[in-house]
Amino acid sequence: MAIRYPNGRKYIPEAGTHKPPVKNHTYSNRGMSLEEELNETNQYYLANNMACVHKKPTPLQIVKVDYPQRSAAVIREAYFKQPATTDYNGVYKGKYIDFEAKETQNKTSFPLQNFHPHQIHHMEQVLGHGGIAFVIIRFAQQDEVYLLEAEHVIAYWNKQMAGERKSIPKREIEEKGHRIETGYHPRIRYLDILDTLYFS
Repeated sequence: MAIRYPNGRKYIPEAGTHKPPVKNHTYSNRGMSLEEELNETNQYYLANNMACVHKKPTPLQIVKVDYPQRSAAVIREAYFKQPATTDYNGVYKGKYIDFEAKETQNKTSFPLQNFHPHQIHHMEQVLGHGGIAFVIIRFAQQDEVYLLEAEHVIAYWNKQMAGERKSIPKREIEEKGHRIETGYHPRIRYLDILDTLYFS
């Protein structure tokens, strides 16, 4: 199925942000994508009345549909109705939280091209209204997951716009970010980091 942006440009998944399923992975994710793990984590948090966080749906405008059978329809072409903001939002301990999830195969840095300008602008707006915004980044090769607060992401983005850099070195993510413990239930314990940063 072809999916396009409002300007007609074809949607192509960002390089380095997705990984194919991996066999013989650690017990914590068993080859699941970061998005799948976060969805399971959020389901666990919701079921246990810990937080209410959901993945944002991306609205699509369907423009071409085939009907091979009366009871089945196949979407052949669709457009994003509007630019997406970030992946997840919700409420935790009375505070609005909003975050993006990114995955990279790069071992030593995270490419800033994986972000879009509207995502950075959205995080700036969330912070401006007193919300909590951050990015969860997985380095797939090392199977390490970090929470990096939005203010750091915005600062790196501004340096990119000034032509100073094209990526965030992993060592700086390790220094300024927070390693997230992974496990079985929940899979990615990002609320533990929020408790330390905002609710201690």
